[in-house]
Amino acid sequence: MRFVFAAAVAAMITAPVARAEPIADRWNLADVYPSQAAWDADAKAVQDQLGRFAACKGHLGDSPRRLRECLDLRADMTKRLSRLWVFASQQLAEDTGVAASQQLQQQVELLDNQVEVAGAFVDPELLRLGARRIDRFVTQDPGLRIHRFPLRRTLRAAPHTLDGAGERLVATFGKMSNAGQSAYGTLSNADMPWPSVKLADGETVTLDQSAYTKYRESARREDRKKVMDAFWGTWKNYERTLGGLLYAQLKQEAVYSSVRRYPDSITRTLDRDHIPVAVIDTLIAQTNANLPTLHRYFRLRARMLGVTDMRYYDIYPPLVHGDYKFPLATAKQLTLEAVAPLGKDYQQAMAAGFDSRWMDAYPRPRKQSGAHMAGYAYDVHPYVLMNYNDDYESVTTLAHEWGHAMHSHLSNHAQPFVTASYATFVAEIASTFNEQLLLERMLKTAKDDDERVFYLGSALEGLRATYFRQVMFAEFERDIHARVDRGESLTGEALTQHYCAILKRYHGADQGVVTIDEPYCIEWAYIPHFYNAFYVYQYATSIAASALFADRVASGDPKALERYLGLLRAGDSDYPYELVKAAGVDLATPAPYQAIVARMNGIMDRIEAILAKRR
Repeated sequence: MRFVFAAAVAAMITAPVARAEPIADRWNLADVYPSQAAWDADAKAVQDQLGRFAACKGHLGDSPRRLRECLDLRADMTKRLSRLWVFASQQLAEDTGVAASQQLQQQVELLDNQVEVAGAFVDPELLRLGARRIDRFVTQDPGLRIHRFPLRRTLRAAPHTLDGAGERLVATFGKMSNAGQSAYGTLSNADMPWPSVKLADGETVTLDQSAYTKYRESARREDRKKVMDAFWGTWKNYERTLGGLLYAQLKQEAVYSSVRRYPDSITRTLDRDHIPVAVIDTLIAQTNANLPTLHRYFRLRARMLGVTDMRYYDIYPPLVHGDYKFPLATAKQLTLEAVAPLGKDYQQAMAAGFDSRWMDAYPRPRKQSGAHMAGYAYDVHPYVLMNYNDDYESVTTLAHEWGHAMHSHLSNHAQPFVTASYATFVAEIASTFNEQLLLERMLKTAKDDDERVFYLGSALEGLRATYFRQVMFAEFERDIHARVDRGESLTGEALTQHYCAILKRYHGADQGVVTIDEPYCIEWAYIPHFYNAFYVYQYATSIAASALFADRVASGDPKALERYLGLLRAGDSDYPYELVKAAGVDLATPAPYQAIVARMNGIMDRIEAILAKRR
């Protein structure tokens, strides 16, 4: 089983500053386990269940009752494992330097592997039983109904499942999988010789990945250019190696797609959640059709920065500077007020989470960086990790992560465990929806136009980064997978050339919108998501869906609100594309992408109206 915590995409907290913090602002992991002894007891219970579960092998088809008992046992075992994992991982996140926490995390990883190996017989055995017999079992035993959709998901994989010998062979080669990704991680995080640059104020900085994200926002244009030249120059030195690593990953995906009898890598990857390829194709086509909106943004950015020749190193500095401070208590209250359109029950549940220590709020030495939500402790509640810094970015991140937390809270309360954990395809809808609500709340009480432009500019940059930039990545990814699927070779130089063409098109280089210097086209090598096939597009589809949902809820339509909350409660009770479609948004059609573009144009209209008053 793989546990992935929902995290902010474009609203990660950087350079945290530790502070004294009250216990009320630390999460309470005792809600999961009151002691290490309790954790140990549950870990032992899983070990005991593994022994009982082994007796299910070869007997799933004995009777409806036997199938239910075995599936219920596996579900309970997995639920315990999820709880063990949340406790271990979040305890480690509190302080990544504690050896005992590291050891506990290793223990649960080993236990997770044991559970996965022990359950390897289940899917092949279910496939041998076949759909008719399983349907008959479900009809005969009402207790099997909660397993209906997971069973349907397993049976749908039949055309792509090999015989016993074939599956064992694939599993054996699985030990060699992701070697390119592993080597990339080592090179990009540990072995890359980061350059140093001397800035205009005399400070010399080493440009590792964290420093790059900080200093590319410098107010001094000459510093921004110097930072990008040095940083991308270093990546360019490893173009051949980085190209070889990504090519190895692409070939791996192509081989597995062929072995599993899929026509290509994109179909195989999306088929895991039964998502039509038309979703990505429509997303990319609609985004390209609306590139004039992105180009409008860049022209507005150039105007606000006072730049006449917009260049790639000008896209990151904040549009507006504002020294606005938001203590944590204020951020909580603002978020609660923002989500009022979602109803009192939603507000009250969020307030209860704020008051019940679901969140670890402030940065500390050795605490895990960034922000995330862990919602796998099904019988407990979600946990939110923040590194709160009193700035507006922290407020938006809080609203984002608590969107995830409320999604998990609603799903866990509405669904049985086996269908409670929702897919990535829908995960970012709830979080970005809450960010949109927060923006409207902030604009209502902004004291002046400067403050309004500050909030609008922040939202505008978020749309560029979370929608247009992610679609640009998705288009590049679709293209390079297709080339390898066709048997073409790809070098680092070829990858750079292909990425450069897309980068220039999205930024309007031929129209004189943004000049892209050739050395910056190595940027593809900096994106780790390309080693996780067809993942990034989901950020864009989610924010597009949330824009359309938000428009409909804001209209006051009670049915729109109920459909949206129904989506949050639906968990994994159906395929994610079908769940979103049933809630009223079809992500294989142009409508949601037109809505997000309209939202972006609307924000620019508001900014330009304010700027016009200053002439």
